[in-house]
Formats: sequence, structure tokens, C-alpha cells
Amino acid sequence: MNTIQTVRQHLLKKIPDLLFILWAGGGALLAYSMVYALRKPFTAAAFEGLEIGGMDYKVVVTIIQVAGYVLSKFAGIRIVSELKKEQRLTYIILLALLAQGSLVLFGLLPMPFNVAGMFLNGLSLGCMWGIIFSFLEGRRLTDILASLMGISIVLSSGTAKSAGLYVMNTWQVSECWMPALIGGIALPVLVGLGYLLNRLPEPTPEDIAGKTKRETLNGQQRRDLFKSYFAFLTILLVANVLLVILRDIKEDFLVNIMDVSGYSSWLFARIDSIVTVIILVVFGLMVFIRDNLKALLILLGLISAGMILMSYISFQYHTLRLNPVLWLFLQSLCLYLGYLSFQTIFFDRFIACFKIRGNVGFFIALNDFLGYAGTVVVLVVKEFFNPEVNWLDFYNLLSAWIGVICTVAFIYCMWYLNAKPASHTVSQLKESPAPQPVLTIE
Repeated sequence: MNTIQTVRQHLLKKIPDLLFILWAGGGALLAYSMVYALRKPFTAAAFEGLEIGGMDYKVVVTIIQVAGYVLSKFAGIRIVSELKKEQRLTYIILLALLAQGSLVLFGLLPMPFNVAGMFLNGLSLGCMWGIIFSFLEGRRLTDILASLMGISIVLSSGTAKSAGLYVMNTWQVSECWMPALIGGIALPVLVGLGYLLNRLPEPTPEDIAGKTKRETLNGQQRRDLFKSYFAFLTILLVANVLLVILRDIKEDFLVNIMDVSGYSSWLFARIDSIVTVIILVVFGLMVFIRDNLKALLILLGLISAGMILMSYISFQYHTLRLNPVLWLFLQSLCLYLGYLSFQTIFFDRFIACFKIRGNVGFFIALNDFLGYAGTVVVLVVKEFFNPEVNWLDFYNLLSAWIGVICTVAFIYCMWYLNAKPASHTVSQLKESPAPQPVLTIE
């Protein structure tokens, strides 16, 4: 009987954690899925035969939207870093309304003037990730919560394309009005989920002890933080820029990269669902690793292995002759394992490891700004110097070399972390009654 009672008490203690995971993690997952529904369905449209000034219309629309997104990410370096908890819900509502209004403009205005709607769409949604993530960071369960939110990127990417194809093929909605229809459904859901997230309790003393109190950062504090870890962050950001570029090209031009005419409209969603489950399990298991330094090294090791595999299947594409679906699955798994690590748990662990007074939003916004700016540069260069490029060959070449560069970068980062004083890990900090943080920003 004593054993049964002990098990029952243990289960009862775990129930609040499970409920909180469903509330916070599930809410964040669904909320960012709705952000995707406001931003990405247009990628399902091919816009075949359309041009603007001699440039492919879809490339122009993509560049214009990403340009707005880049400006928003740049503003987000300050906005998200300095965002107070009382402002989160207001930002979510206003930005969601602006995003939907921009999609209506995309449908209303004649070509090519409707591309202005996509610029506003990108401008309105660039800060959403950092705002939603700010509800989750600095908690004992952040690894699991962030994993749930992170898989929304993978799952929603394919779902947005599949929904766009379904609306156009089944409901016969035009390519320009399809995004507004899907966004109109997503808008009220996003606002409701924002309200639920805004009701989350603040981090507990136990959360703060393990993950460090998260605070806002002004301009000088952001500069001081970057200088303190200049070499590490510079290498890491360069690698992340490349991952963001590759991921964005894969998402926006996948229907150009591979022939989807012989597959179901929901192929992307099915593949991304499998990738999602795998990444969720991997990231979710990280919650059992209390030592933050060890967690960072394991993440970098897993990502490096993924980059090596990605390079191999890209360089050997014509030799391996993989089934297109298997090729897409492996590309997605390797790419998203790296991309999502830095969008979710890596910087949360980094802050906790070195007891940094700050927040994850600064790192993510800076990383995304540089990455999406790189996407614009790559697309513009491609369009002007090689407009008739074979998209499959272009993507394989890009992913192969990005995998090589990122592998070298992440191995350096592992060396850098190992070279740092071991006293910064959580387990060893507990042994010292008065640990000295590497950086304290007042």
C-alpha cells in the first residue's frame, strides 16, 4: 500500500506540470501556427507566367514580403528586448490585425501594385515569434514548452502550403485571394490564444534558480552582452544566417524545387508531421539534462551530425537517386533540427549556463534579422545573374555547402564552450554559495 500511495502522490505532483505544458506549450504552438497561416499560404501559389519588370512574379512577392520581415526583425531587436509583459497581448492583437489587412490589400489591388500588401504583411509579423516566446522563456519546463512552440514552424510550414493548395484546387479561390481567406480564419484564433497565454503565471522561484531571471535590455546592455561573447556569437550567427536562408528558400520555393503534381495536396503536412514528432522527442528529452553546459554541447553535436548528413545527400543527390519524398524528409529533418535548436532552447540554455541578465528575444531577433536579410540578397543575386536556374540543383548546391560551413562553425562553438570555465554550469553553480556571473547587466 505504501508503494501505491507513493506512486499516486508522485503522479499528483506531476499533474500541474502536465496541465501547464498543455496550457503554455500548446497555446504557443497553436498561436504561432496561426501566425504562419497569416504569412505563408501564398507560397503554395506558383504564379506561373507572371513577371514584374522582367523578374519572376513569385520571386518578387517573396523578396518584398521578406524585405518587410527583415525590417520588422531589425525593429524587433529593440522591441522584443525591451518588451514589458503588460504590452505583449496588445502587440499581438495590433500586429495580427495589420497582417490580415495587408492580405486583403493583396487580393484587392491589381498586379503589380498588390505586392505592397505583402510588404506590410512581412512588416507586421516579424516580431511575433519573440513576443510569443517571451511567455515561455526562463522556466523549469522551457525545453518542453519551446519544443512545442518550435514544432509549429515545421508543422505549419507544410500545413500552410497544403491548405493553400486545397483552397485553390477545391474551393477554386484565386491565388491572390487565397491568403486572405486563410488569414481571416486564423486571425480570431490567434487573438484568443494570445489572451490565454497572457494569463500564464509568472516564473516561480524554482524557475529563476535554474534558468536565471529574464529582464529587458536597453541598447547599451545589448552591446555589452554581444561584446562579452563576441567570437562565439559571431560564428554562431554566421551559421544561423545560412540556416535561415536555406530554410526560407526551401519553404517559399518548394513547389518549384520538386514536382508536386503527382502527390496529394497534404504531402507537405504529412512529411512535416513526422519531422515534428522526431524533433519534439529529441528536444523534450533535454529537460532531463540539468547541466546547462552539457545540454548545449549535446545540442551542437546533434546539429553537426544533421549538417553532415544534409551535405552528403545534397552532394550525392544524383548518385543516391533517393525517392523525392525520402529526400524531402531527410532535408527537412536535418535542416529543422539545427534551425529550431536556435529558435527555441539553445539560447535559453546559453543564458542559464552563463547566468546572463537578459532575455532570449534579443538573440532570436538579431539572428533572424541577419538571416532574412541574407535571404533577400541571395534571391536578388539569383534573379539578376541566373534567373533560369534549375531550382532543385540550386537548392542542393546551396544546402551542401551550407552543411559544410555550419559543421565547421558548430565544432568551433563546442570547443569554445568547453574552453570556458566549468564553474558556469548549473550543477557546479549550486556548489558555490556566491557564484560570480560572467556578465551582469543592471
